[in-house]
Amino acid sequence: MKKLTWVVLFSFISFLVSLILQYSAPDIHPDFDERNLDFSSEKGQDGSQSSYVKACLSRYESALYRKESPHKPSPYLISKLHQYETLHKRCGPYTESYNRTIRKLEPGHMTHEHETSDNECKYLVRIPFDGLGNRMLSLASAFLYALLTDRVLLVYDNEGDTADLFCEPFPETTWLLPQDFPIRNRLDYLNQESPECYGNMLKHSGNSSFVYLHLIYTFNDYDKLFFCDQDQIFLQNVSWVIMKSQFYFVPSLFLIKSFEQELATLFPEKETVFHFLGRYLFFPSNPVWELITRYHRTYLEKSDEKIGIQIRIFDPRFLAAAFNFTTSTLEAVPDTILACAYDNNVLPRINPNGSLGSGKSKSVMVTSLTSKYYEIIRDMYWEHSTVNGDVIGVFQPSSEGGQKTGNKKHDRKALAEIYLLSLTDKLIISPWSTFGYVAQGLGGLRPWILHMPKNEIVPNPPCTQAMSMEPCFQKPPSNGCKMRTGVDSTGALGSYIRQCEDTSQGIKLVDPMAS
Repeated sequence: MKKLTWVVLFSFISFLVSLILQYSAPDIHPDFDERNLDFSSEKGQDGSQSSYVKACLSRYESALYRKESPHKPSPYLISKLHQYETLHKRCGPYTESYNRTIRKLEPGHMTHEHETSDNECKYLVRIPFDGLGNRMLSLASAFLYALLTDRVLLVYDNEGDTADLFCEPFPETTWLLPQDFPIRNRLDYLNQESPECYGNMLKHSGNSSFVYLHLIYTFNDYDKLFFCDQDQIFLQNVSWVIMKSQFYFVPSLFLIKSFEQELATLFPEKETVFHFLGRYLFFPSNPVWELITRYHRTYLEKSDEKIGIQIRIFDPRFLAAAFNFTTSTLEAVPDTILACAYDNNVLPRINPNGSLGSGKSKSVMVTSLTSKYYEIIRDMYWEHSTVNGDVIGVFQPSSEGGQKTGNKKHDRKALAEIYLLSLTDKLIISPWSTFGYVAQGLGGLRPWILHMPKNEIVPNPPCTQAMSMEPCFQKPPSNGCKMRTGVDSTGALGSYIRQCEDTSQGIKLVDPMAS
C-alpha cells in the first residue's frame, strides 16, 4: 500500500511538472531562432492556434529545411520589429487612426498642412514594379525605410500576387492596401509628370495631399533628392508617402546622415540587412510552400550537398542600355558555368577513364527560363563518372521559356525556385539578376557570380565570389545631393559600401573585416 502511494504521488508530481513546463516555457516559434520573434501565440479566426499555423505553414516549418544562420540579429533590431508590429496593429487598415488619416487624402488637403502629432500615424504605400526579384528587393527596401521613419507600410497589390505568394508578415493585421483606399484608382497612373511626384514638386514648388516617390530606372536628379538629409526632413511631416521602386536601394539609405546611427545599431553586421528583413517578411504562401517542400523532398533532401546554379540570359538591348554591356556569347555559357564550378571546387571534373568508386552525392538544381543549359550539364554527368567518385544528379524544376510576371502559376514557380536556391549549400548565379540576389540573401550565401562570355571565349576567371550576401543597388544616385550641397552623394562611400561585382555602376553593403 505504501509503495502504491509513492507511485501515485510520483505520477502526480510528474504531471504538475509537465504542466509547469508547458505553460511557463517561452513560446518561441522554431524558425525564430534567428530573429527571436514570436507569432506562435496568435490565434486563427476560429480562436484556435492550429488554425493560425495552418494559414502559413512555411512560418512554422521553414526551420526544418533551412540551416540555422550563423548570423544573429541585434537585440535592437528584434526590439524595433516588435515595436513596428505594435504600430502596424494600431495604425493598420480600418483602425481608428487609419480612418482618421485617410481624410487627409480628400481634396483640399495639402502637404504643408500635414504637420503630424507624436501619436499620429504616417504611411508608406508601396506600388510594385518589374519582375518578382525586383519586387521583393524593393519591398524589403521600402520596409526598412518605414522602420527608419516610423511609417506603416501598406502594399498596393494591384494584381493580387502579393497575397497569392506570401503570408501576412505582421500578426493580427494586414499589410495589403484596402480596396476602398480613396486614391487607389490613381496609383497605376502615377509617374514623373504627376503633380504629386516629389521631383516635380521641387521643380515647381507644388503641394499635394500626398507625395509620390518615383524611384525606378527613369528617375532624374530631382527624384534622387529623396536620398538627401534635407529632403527627409520635409518628408517626415508628410502623412502619406507613395513609392514606386524596382531597386534594392538600402545602400543609399546608409549614406543618409540622419539614418546612419540608427542603421549602425540595427545592423552591426552590414551584410545582413536583406538576410534578416527578407526572412522576416517573405514566408511563402501554402500553395508555394507545397511546391517547395515536394521538390525538396524528391530531389534535394537525401543528397550530401546541394548546389544551386541560376542562369538568366538578358536581352542584349537591355544589357547595353542598363549596364553598357555588349552581347555575350550564349554558346559558351555552359562551359563558363562548369569552369567556375571546377575552379572553386563546387563540382568535380568528369573522369574519362571510368569510375573511381563512390563518393559524396551532390544534387545540382539549375534554374533557367530555358532547358538547354541544364540538359548539357545533366547529360555530361549522366554519361561520365567523376574524378573523385562523387555522384552528381542534375535537376531543373521548370523551363518557362520567358518571363511572365503577373501570371499566377509562373510567379508561384519563380518564388519556389528562388526559395529552393536559398536552401542550397553553394550557389552560382548570373550577373545583374535580382532573382539570384534574393536567393543569396535569403540563404545567407556568398555566391559565385558568373562573368558572361564574349566571342565564344570562356572568361578568365569565369566567375567572382561575392564580397557579401547583400544584393546590389544597380543604379544608385551618383550626384543627387550634389545639387543641394556640392558633395557627391556616393563620393565618400565608406568602408562598408563597395562597387558591385557585376556592375561598376552599382553599390552594395559589405562588412569591411569580412570582405
